[in-house]
Amino acid sequence: MFEWSYGPEIFRIGFFALRWYSLMFMCAFLLGFYIMQWIFNRENKPEVYLNDLFIHVFAGTIIGARLGHCLFYDPGYYLSHPLEILQVWKGGLASHGAAIGILIALYILVKNRKGLTLLWALDRVLITVALAGFFIRMGNFFNSEILGKAVDIPWSVVFSRIDMVARHPVQIYEALTYLVIFGVLFFLYYKTDAGLKSGLLCGLFLIQVFVARFFLEFLKENQSAFEQGWALNMGQLLSSPFVLIGLFFIFRSLKVSEH
Repeated sequence: MFEWSYGPEIFRIGFFALRWYSLMFMCAFLLGFYIMQWIFNRENKPEVYLNDLFIHVFAGTIIGARLGHCLFYDPGYYLSHPLEILQVWKGGLASHGAAIGILIALYILVKNRKGLTLLWALDRVLITVALAGFFIRMGNFFNSEILGKAVDIPWSVVFSRIDMVARHPVQIYEALTYLVIFGVLFFLYYKTDAGLKSGLLCGLFLIQVFVARFFLEFLKENQSAFEQGWALNMGQLLSSPFVLIGLFFIFRSLKVSEH
């Protein structure tokens, strides 16, 4: 087994501290920006829209992920202490909330942008979101967050800042899954006509990510006490509608392409 004992900070100089999670977040958005810049150039879309897209997706991700964590996993506490919702630096971001936030942000973006549609934006932005998922889960690993269940396997990890229990490195499982999903979506966009079938890549993203998330949740410790005793935890319950939406987008894209 492997012991992970490092803290969330990479280094500190005076009042400034660079944290693993912040570094992973920056990598996710910078690489995402360059990929979207390449896509805009490839499809001759106005690059002036790119900065707007970046700002909308960034805001939608942060706001949605934070509200998702607060309202899905501990609504009683945060509704009683609403100012703590703003304290993002204390941790607590939910991927399901981020997905909803990105959807709303893109809807707002495309309303006043000629040549952009919601599904066109989703099909392409979600390629970068899959890559971002890899970096975010690696950040969770470095921070000793989202712990796996106890297990006796050769590659188990002891997060000694938390306890001395050998656990599934479920953050790495999930990170690698998202990296594979990114590879699949990017290949389909670049090498096939999938990008021309409106909603197809979006549907594939939703199904792959949230089916994987559903099954990986069985290897995780519950994130909130109220989930104890549930047959399915909150992450699994929230994943199910996204899978159904993904199926809808795939069938819709294939049906439209037939005509």
